[in-house]
Amino acid sequence: MENITRRSLISAGLGAGLVAAVPVSAMAVSTADDAGLRTDPFTLGIASGEPWPDGFVIWTRLALNPVAEDGLGGMPSRNVAVAWEVAEDQAMRRVVTRGVEHARIETAHSVHVELKGLKPGREYFYRFRTGRHFSTVGRTLTSPAPRETPAALAMAFASCAQYEHGYFTAYSRLAEDHPDLVLHLGDYLYEYKKGSYVIAGGNPRDHEGPETVSLATYRQRHAQYKADTDLQAAHAIAPWLVVWDDHEVDNNWANDIPENSEPAQLNDTTEHFRQRRAAAFQAYYENMPLRPSSLPAGFDMKIYRTIQWGQLANFHMMDTRQYRDDQLAGDGWRKNVAERLDENRTITGAEQEQWLLDGFRTSTQRWDILGQQVFFAERDRDKAPEIDDVSMDGWDGYAASRRRITQGWLDAKVRNAVVLTGDVHRHWATDLKVDYKDLASPVVGSELVCSSITSTGDGTGSTTDPTMVWNPHLKFYNDNRGYVNTRITKDAMTADFRVLDYVTKPGAPVSTNKSFTINDGVPGLA
Repeated sequence: MENITRRSLISAGLGAGLVAAVPVSAMAVSTADDAGLRTDPFTLGIASGEPWPDGFVIWTRLALNPVAEDGLGGMPSRNVAVAWEVAEDQAMRRVVTRGVEHARIETAHSVHVELKGLKPGREYFYRFRTGRHFSTVGRTLTSPAPRETPAALAMAFASCAQYEHGYFTAYSRLAEDHPDLVLHLGDYLYEYKKGSYVIAGGNPRDHEGPETVSLATYRQRHAQYKADTDLQAAHAIAPWLVVWDDHEVDNNWANDIPENSEPAQLNDTTEHFRQRRAAAFQAYYENMPLRPSSLPAGFDMKIYRTIQWGQLANFHMMDTRQYRDDQLAGDGWRKNVAERLDENRTITGAEQEQWLLDGFRTSTQRWDILGQQVFFAERDRDKAPEIDDVSMDGWDGYAASRRRITQGWLDAKVRNAVVLTGDVHRHWATDLKVDYKDLASPVVGSELVCSSITSTGDGTGSTTDPTMVWNPHLKFYNDNRGYVNTRITKDAMTADFRVLDYVTKPGAPVSTNKSFTINDGVPGLA
């Protein structure tokens, strides 16, 4: 594969010499389609996602003014033709397919192109054009052929990027690490208005607009985030698989229940929250490289799906928000809530749970990886054996649901089960069990938890959490911002916990704080 950097991605897309490398007619767009677009409309960057053996999705959204209050990016009130092309080389000389789509006003001038007919297990490059304006060039990949076992996969995962709490340097560092696949596990953006969620010392940046409750405000917020060049670099380097957590809609939402159910709180009745959810889902689809099969239907949107990477890995991308039962006893940490053990409680909903269990039974892959949102292993804050002090928002609040999933991969004889998690703004690494109260219970899987990109601001650098003493399955903790790099082969999965010392100023260097290996056929962290 060619060596590609953020700088080369940008220069390849804008270099004047590259325009002549492809016949003008190949990406021709009528001059009428450029009327009014006298400045660059590709201010939100480009992205790809959903790789499969013969294709992927490529995405862009046009905006002249990303933070326009109406959420439409300062674009004219008409559709705009956008040409696209996919090539085998970064210079875009060996074009393999091209076409024209329309950026439509009803979808905030976003473009989703679902590519098919390409070769499996290959690196490709892509770009967009409208009139005389070119996007940057992005790098993406198709997944391997279904029966192929590739030598290795470089996969990174991240979560929790609060724009106000810092700079997205971690995204640039992730791009510089050159992954072949990126998983984003939720909290891609935050819903709060300026001044509502402030870190010690004050926020270095501010959100535009009010708290997001309408389609216009969700579109505006997505555009503000997408205009960040560090985030654009991470999108341009590799295909992404995305799932949401809570802040893409509303903090700690559960099914059709908002965080605040009192009418005085943003008028969040059930019906109003469904309208808010529908607006959030529509904006989420418009701004993510998702397949048309993920188009929302009102206040429902199916994002759980499995993406196969040949015979090496299954990525089971999950949704632990849309179908869950409401959190018990409020949304926070609570002691001795017996109802959390109720056999009927679910964090996935019955249909998604069955889909996942069926996926375990039919899997022939070496690794089955769950891309999901909230802490999976038990994490008890009270050392007294007779007291449980756990989070009602994580899987601890849905203990029977967790046990069914864990037992499901055991019953299916899944070869290697690994859970990937975001949400908690700290790095963690844990061993997984069926019964956490029994110290002799065998280890049956591993959980890797990524810290936040920025949320909660600069970390302390601490690598000690007191709960690890009486939760011996919790093997690692770090309070820095960052992300996780993995290298997956048929023999092992290696995880590097990447950290930045600060995010309230731009430009922080990155380093690896800790590395773990999960060996094939040996559950648990080495």
